[in-house]
Amino acid sequence: YLVRHGAFAILVLLILAEVTSACQNAWTLSGVRRRDSALAAKVFDALSAPFYSFYSVVRGLFGPLFLYKMGVFYASGGAEGVIPRWVWVSWLVVVSIAIGVSILWVSNLWVELFRERSKGRLKKKSR
Repeated sequence: YLVRHGAFAILVLLILAEVTSACQNAWTLSGVRRRDSALAAKVFDALSAPFYSFYSVVRGLFGPLFLYKMGVFYASGGAEGVIPRWVWVSWLVVVSIAIGVSILWVSNLWVELFRERSKGRLKKKSR
């Protein structure tokens, strides 16, 4: 009974948060080592755009869509009498903040990527 009213939402949010982890871990580790390892720099460069794209879709599209559906479910009384209002409202607030921070983070990464790539193109043209 509780699975239909709360656990499912939490599990889906966890899946959405963790599905990007493997790629993010490889990207982060290669980013840390890219200054002293040519291989790490190549891995970082190769993973950046695909990772940013995947992360943007999962956390910027699927996350907010699920959050919206979750909000509609709870606001319509789908868990009335099972999950107190303050609990589901706090879930929505916390998840909204987490999604917002994720979107800001990946947006900044996109800006940095485009800035670095445009600098690289300018250097090639000036040679």
